[in-house]
Amino acid sequence: MDDCWVALEQHISAVTSEPFTVRQQQSLGGGCINQAYWVSDGKRRYFAKFNAAAKLEMFEAEAAGLTALAATATVRVPQPLCHGIANGESYLVLEYLPLGGKRSHAMEWLGRQLAGLHDKPQPYFGWHRNNTIGATPQSNGHCEDWVEFWRQQRLGFQLELAAFNGYGGALQRWGEQLSLHLEGLFRGYRPRPALLHGDLWGGNVGCLVDGEPVIYDPAVYYGDREADLAMTELFGGFSERFYAAYREALPLEVGYPQRRTLYNLYHVLNHLNLFGGGYHAQAEDMIAQLLAELR
Repeated sequence: MDDCWVALEQHISAVTSEPFTVRQQQSLGGGCINQAYWVSDGKRRYFAKFNAAAKLEMFEAEAAGLTALAATATVRVPQPLCHGIANGESYLVLEYLPLGGKRSHAMEWLGRQLAGLHDKPQPYFGWHRNNTIGATPQSNGHCEDWVEFWRQQRLGFQLELAAFNGYGGALQRWGEQLSLHLEGLFRGYRPRPALLHGDLWGGNVGCLVDGEPVIYDPAVYYGDREADLAMTELFGGFSERFYAAYREALPLEVGYPQRRTLYNLYHVLNHLNLFGGGYHAQAEDMIAQLLAELR
């Protein structure tokens, strides 16, 4: 890692126009994909992630996503500083934000901010580049038709990956049926493109000491705002004050509970492809539930 620290020092010094030498560093837990640290020269502190050199594109996409979210001036994200490769490892350096405020007090604030983010119109579905969802590639090809985008680049992609990973049978049969009839979940509802965080579960949300909410580790794209909101409900961690504030600012459309299951199916399939285990049965149950809604 010594060469990496030297490269990091040089890169931070170059982009900040102020010499930076790592005098303190601390490994941080909580992630399963990257190695993470905070680094300091005694005056300034930054957050740094490391992975294999081949993962540089993942870091580049993350930096681009954070920049896009920050440009909306709606919700706080860590500002990306620099990224690169050194000694066979890729790295990403971000603004260090000291989290630790009372999360319950930040939820209502975050609900309003997320609604503000979603209320800003965007030009199409997809994004200008692909990225990752967890460690899985995520395709973001330009598309004008939301249902077709979800069919091909979200549901279809994960089902194909599941088949490659050996998950066939009912999952594939029912998944194909669902894909053919997706339009039935969108009767009377025409989503408009919004910039999404893309991976908005409780582990990617924090708050500063003053209570300001922060979101990070995005998998951004332009999509239906309901997909972001749905994921907040998948693993819990968001209070009723969050949902009430969001709905007050941006009311939900009829049919959201059914589409919530569809959108969260994408993440459950991704967890199946990454981790296996009980996600297989959960994915089948979700597809069966959606097919029953379509009958």
